[in-house]
Amino acid sequence: MKLLYVKACGFKNCCENYTIDLVPKSKKTSEDKEYELQEVAPGLYAYNSMAFVGKNASGKTSALELLDCCYSILGEFRLEGKHYSYDGISLEMIFYHEGSLYRYTTELENDKNLGNKAAFKNEHIYVQPYFKSNAKNILDTNSYEELTEIGELPEDTSNIFFVLKAKKTYALYFDGYISKENSYDLAFKAMKNYNIGSEVLEDIFRIFDENILALKKLDDHNYLLKLKNEEKTLSDTQLVYILSSGTTRGLLLYILAAASLKEGFDLIIDEIENNFHKTLVDNLLILYKDKTVNKHGASLIFSTHYCEVLDQMGRQDNIWICKAYDKVTLENMYLKYDIRSELLKSKQYYNNAFQTAVNYEALMKLKKVLKK
Repeated sequence: MKLLYVKACGFKNCCENYTIDLVPKSKKTSEDKEYELQEVAPGLYAYNSMAFVGKNASGKTSALELLDCCYSILGEFRLEGKHYSYDGISLEMIFYHEGSLYRYTTELENDKNLGNKAAFKNEHIYVQPYFKSNAKNILDTNSYEELTEIGELPEDTSNIFFVLKAKKTYALYFDGYISKENSYDLAFKAMKNYNIGSEVLEDIFRIFDENILALKKLDDHNYLLKLKNEEKTLSDTQLVYILSSGTTRGLLLYILAAASLKEGFDLIIDEIENNFHKTLVDNLLILYKDKTVNKHGASLIFSTHYCEVLDQMGRQDNIWICKAYDKVTLENMYLKYDIRSELLKSKQYYNNAFQTAVNYEALMKLKKVLKK
């Protein structure tokens, strides 16, 4: 399954018909097909990496949360445990699965009897066989036929179940709000769930802290930390004070990336640069571009304030500019802006070509106030 298109109304503070189109729009060069794109089906491509950029409070997180919302429905057939209201949200998704294109629409409601879960209302599923000839027409609603008499499910379970059949991880969302203490437990659970060996963990530690040789989980809250010159038995709370924030976050994030690349599911990261050197972010992008590593079509989807990272992305149609006025809006760099391909995207960003510059007058006003 590969998600290709999302449109939402009533989602958080987003504008009506808030759309994320995940199908490449610009020319596909042979170099792009080697490094930037993955072929989902003959003539149908998806991105190896996607970026959402914009100034603070511009809606980058909202874009990622919408994708997480859709992947939760596709993977779990449910939507629960989110921090936003489900009332009044309508969704449209188009995805590819086993030789066919599917279009799914639904309306969501809060269901107080179910706790923090969404109830699915007015669901419709449409399908058409995929052929290379209709790769450019996947948004043509007239080409889909509705599936009928597909069965009934509890209102907290999506009818997507009848298409995808079994629960599966199609994406993981890493938002950075996980406590540092829980990061170690989650990393080891991910290693177990996705069969990732301890040598991967050791290699990750060498990236972030060469003094660490190994980390072994003893029980739910205690670990054996092997350093170059000593070994220590520490609780997860004590580890927080021993390991840097970058090492702790990097441990979990790189384990999730290893799982994503191994299993072929997408990894969604809010503020990918948080606690990281730019080189480490560049390295993650390179891993997803390298088809000898990314063998199963995983995508890296992230938000960032490091606009220099955009220069590592050869295309423009996999970059979205987030803006917030009365409502949060989203603009595709390729479709909205006329940026010459030979120009650095970071330089255009700093030159405010996308109207994303920090309010300079407000900064100067603050400076004057602080001088008093």
